[in-house]
Amino acid sequence: MEENSKKNIVNHFEAGSNCQVFNGNITGCTFAMPGSTVTQQAAVPVPEPQGDTPPEVAEPCNIQREPLFHFIHPAVDSRQEWQIHDEVKHLVARQGIQEICHYLKLMVVDRKILLPQSPSIAYEELVRMGMPSGSGFNEKTFQKYYRKA
Repeated sequence: MEENSKKNIVNHFEAGSNCQVFNGNITGCTFAMPGSTVTQQAAVPVPEPQGDTPPEVAEPCNIQREPLFHFIHPAVDSRQEWQIHDEVKHLVARQGIQEICHYLKLMVVDRKILLPQSPSIAYEELVRMGMPSGSGFNEKTFQKYYRKA
């Protein structure tokens, strides 16, 4: 009785409608429109991770995402590729050109990325990853700091 009083029921339809929406964590229930037939199936158990691999390091799902950062070092394990991709994406979205170039050089030293010789190609890829291309982020400024930092 006390449990039912905690459920929040909101009617999002016209007055007199029998349709209701339950907001909250409701489990073990089946919802169906009046007059419909419902066939229930047993829930499929989710397998536990096996081996020494912790869940946060397990292989990522094959969800279709944007293309990987193009300059990931060839020696990088495939499990780390998306982590490096996200690291570069956060870097270019939050830092200035000097900091971006300096951090990219550190990533090269750590053998995470392998940058091209051409600053223009690197600039295009970083813009694709989310680096602004407006004031203070133009290609000429980027070329000034590329490989210097």
